[in-house]
Amino acid sequence: MTLAMTEVIEVAKTGRARCRSCRQAIDKGALRFGEEQPSAFADGMQMAWYHLACAAGKRPAQVREALSHFEGEIPERDEIEKRLAGADETAVAYPRAERAPTGRSKCLHCGEPITKGALRVAVEREVEMAGAARMGAGYLHPGCAQEYTGTADLEARLLENSKKLADADRAELRQALSGPSSEP
Repeated sequence: MTLAMTEVIEVAKTGRARCRSCRQAIDKGALRFGEEQPSAFADGMQMAWYHLACAAGKRPAQVREALSHFEGEIPERDEIEKRLAGADETAVAYPRAERAPTGRSKCLHCGEPITKGALRVAVEREVEMAGAARMGAGYLHPGCAQEYTGTADLEARLLENSKKLADADRAELRQALSGPSSEP
């Protein structure tokens, strides 16, 4: 079964969630941005929550999409729009495709190394660093990416988020996504 990732803006039902960007609590009743992602703890998906302003700075394209579907009032909308405009140039978009600069990364799906210079798919995941959970990149062989992420529009998202890829790299990526992993 393929699950599509979704983004949403909603009023926080409780004050228990923490923002994935600033790690501070999201107050009950505050607007928050949620992004569905593969669960690190079980099969299936889970929501990653952000303060709306934090998400605007970190995930501008996704926030814009969610804003287009949100029907309520956005307090301090001007501030959110400013953050969105500033973030477009600096935000790291996930998932994205890139050439592996080293041969040290391993595929999150199959566990095999990703060869230096090979195309790889970067996805955001929670990692443990110095005893604290942080968001960071994890890597996949392009042939493993569809099964791992379960994202229905993975190819379109990768091409949108991978602006630095040359045309030949884009063609190679499309080919790799359509078949089994070229690397074990």
